[in-house]
Order: sequence, then C-alpha cells, then structure tokens
Amino acid sequence: MSLIQVSNLTFGYEGSFDNVFENVSFALDTDWRCGFIGRNGRGKTTFLNLLRGKYDYSGSISASVQFEYFPFEVKNPDDTPLEIAEAIDPDFELWRLSRELNLLEVDEGALYRPYSTLSWGERTKVLLAILFIRENSFLLIDEPTNHLDTAARDTLARYLKTKRGFILVSHDRAFLDAVVDHVLSINRADITVMRGNFTTWQHEKDLEDQFELQQNEKLKKDVKRLEAAARRTESWSDRKEQSKKGAYDCGFVGHKAAKMMKRAKSIESRRSDALEEKSALLKNIEAADTKLTIATLRHPKDLLVEARDLCVDYGGGPVFGPLRFEIRRGERVALQGRNGCGKSSILKLLCGEDIPHTGTLETASGLIVSYIPQSTEGLCGSLRDFCTANGLDESLFKAILRKLEFQRAQFEKRMEDFSEGQKKKVLIAKSLCEKAHLLVWDEPLNFIDVISRMQLEELLCSAAPTIVFVEHDRRFVENTATKIITI
Repeated sequence: MSLIQVSNLTFGYEGSFDNVFENVSFALDTDWRCGFIGRNGRGKTTFLNLLRGKYDYSGSISASVQFEYFPFEVKNPDDTPLEIAEAIDPDFELWRLSRELNLLEVDEGALYRPYSTLSWGERTKVLLAILFIRENSFLLIDEPTNHLDTAARDTLARYLKTKRGFILVSHDRAFLDAVVDHVLSINRADITVMRGNFTTWQHEKDLEDQFELQQNEKLKKDVKRLEAAARRTESWSDRKEQSKKGAYDCGFVGHKAAKMMKRAKSIESRRSDALEEKSALLKNIEAADTKLTIATLRHPKDLLVEARDLCVDYGGGPVFGPLRFEIRRGERVALQGRNGCGKSSILKLLCGEDIPHTGTLETASGLIVSYIPQSTEGLCGSLRDFCTANGLDESLFKAILRKLEFQRAQFEKRMEDFSEGQKKKVLIAKSLCEKAHLLVWDEPLNFIDVISRMQLEELLCSAAPTIVFVEHDRRFVENTATKIITI
C-alpha cells in the first residue's frame, strides 16, 4: 500500500484563459478501485495525462507506482495480442496472460488472431489483460465500456472487482456501483475524494446540495431583513439629525442618533458576513437551468411501427431469427442483445436505409424520424454551418448544448477538434431540435458524462416522446424504457 499524492496542482493549456486545475490537492491509495467522474470537458483525461507525465505543470504529483493507460495505442493492428504483449513486456509469462483472458471469458485462441479481427469486446478485454499482468503497475482505465454490450460489461465488472490499484473513468452508474470502492469527482469548484461507490457519492452529493440550497435561502432572507433594518435605522438617524434644536436636542437627540448609526454599522457588518457566507455556497451545484427540451410531433396514428417475421440477412444467413414487434405512440422501446446481433440494422431499417432483409417492417404513413447514429464520423466544420446544413434553429441548438455543459468557447471551434463526448452532444442536441414523430437513437450515451445521462433520463420520462433506442447503460434503460425488445 502506498499513496499517490497530488499537492497544489495547477495546469492550464497554452492559450487558454482559465486553468483546468487550480491549486488542487488530494491523495489516493494505490490499493483503491477508484471511480473517476465529472462532466465532459472538466479535465478527467487531462488529469490522467498529467499522471503519465505528458504535460508540464506546477505543484507536485508523487507516486511509487508505474502508471499504465488503457486503451493504449496498438501501432500495428495486424499484430496478434501475443505479439502486442511481447512488445510491451518481452519477459511476460504466457500462463498469466492466459489466466487473465480466462477470467475475462475470452477464448485463448484470440491470442493468435490479428488484433484488427477481434470484436470491440475482445479488444477491450485483451488490452486490459495485458496491462494487468505487469508488475508494480497502477492502471488508468479510460471508459472501457464504450461499444460493449450489457453481458460484456457484466463480465468486465466481475473481473475488475477482483483487482486493486486503478482509476476507472466511467459514466455507467451500474458499472461503477459494481466495481469501485472510492470515487474521485471533478466538481464545478473543486475535486473531492469519497469512500463508497457511485450511489454513495450521489446520495452524499444530493444531501450536500440540499443543505447548501437551504442555507442559501436562509441567508437570502437574512440579507433582505438586515438591509431593511439598515434602511430604517439610517432613515431615523437622518431625520433626527435634521430636526435637532437647542442644547437639549444637541445633547440627547445627537446621542440617540449616534447610537442608531452605530447600530446601522453593526447591521451592515452582519449583512457583509452573511453575503460572504452566501458566496461560499452553491459552487458545486450543477447549473440550475439544465432542464432539456425536445421538439416532438404527435402522429395521428397510435401504431407507428410493426415488424412481422423480420430477419436481416447480409448473405451469410439471418443475423437474428424472425422477429415480431410493435412500437406505439408514446412508447420508449429499448432494443437489447449482444454486440453483432443486428440491433443497429433494425434502427437503420426504421430510418429507411436499404438493409437486406426478409419479412416486413411497416411504418405509419408520413412518419418523421430523428436519428442519432452510433458513430460520430464525418462531423466537421463549424456549428453554424452544421445548423444551416441540417435546418436547425441555431439559438435553440446552442442553448441545448449549454445545458449539457458545453462551454461557450467550444462554439468557435471546428467539430473535428471536439472530443468524442462533445461530438455526441452535438448529435443529441440536433435530435432534440428536430421535429419528429419517432426518435431512433443508436448508443447515444457513448462518451457522455453521467450528469448529462441523468438530464436525458429526466427529459425522456417527463416529455414522453416515442423513441426506440439501443443502449447498454443498464441504469438508463431501467429508468427510461417502457418496453424492452430482446434480439
């Protein structure tokens, strides 16, 4: 057991007006399974890069372990996992790597196949297995659940639960709850470390926010009361000073006025203290105006989609068996199944793409669909040009991005320079702006921070649009779906 000690850490990117971190100090135990959470753009990946020594900074970071980053770059995708492991550690023991793969439920034959031929789940598991066989390493695991189905996430969670010594960046609440024993959180105003899982952190955060909001309301009332008292006292003193006549008045009334002025100064001092105390509150509460809106259309028909004996077939036989389902107005339908079972193909069929299939998939006449694809590939240019090309209300579009904690400074950047999380938020904001009868979302939450996920949950549950979606975030599905179709 040892500590990773961060002391007075300050860092900002060249050309940026604000620092990402300002005089930050905290400590982490190297035996912890530490979840790392925070809004997109608050510096999670930056901090991992600072631990790896990739940037210059002021302050100090001390540790007695070697930091290893996941996912690391595979320079030659045609190499086998065995060759990748040998390049990283020529002295590694094959039996140890085989053991890790067995724990991750990966067939040992994957060691001898080109990395490029492996599925997303196999790639994730192979890279983690390679890193975990290294001695004296502390893993920095950056969003390992992206592109993994629910079953693969469960396997990965069970595996990580048996390990110690890592920081896990994830936005999947169920996954975090199953794995971590501490939470490192980048908040609006500071960084905190808390013992427990995500649910523990959320509970404590809610209690803290509630307390601060109550204190803020109390102090607001105190300030108003003190301001009114100060005005009354000052007014009385001024009137008495103006009405002084004769020696008696100068003695008695003047003395009384002086006492009242002294009281007024005391009231003003208390008011200043209350204002100072009030200013220390609410710094870590997420912006109040974060309620999302959506531009939905109501279709006159109740039955919007009907599938009968549907099979997708790309020439090698049916991807899945004959499927029957209906989507009715107001339903929130989750498509579930393992990676590669055809979920995305069904969504593309709903959007009118020419996907080889048998059976029928009928949609209501005049049905307007808003689609979020799984990939962000192709997003480039300015946000203004993007709005023009897609017929979006630019003001509404940017307002939604701001509610998703999209910084105004990002509005001037080109989309190809955005992070994956920012690109996903662009696609989400576009869909929320489009007037549609049916939302079709394919893994919309990849790279999206946990707070934004909860915002989207609240929107879908309150606005109740008709939506069919593929998502492997178990908590999101549980909280939003009114119907689940398993493929």
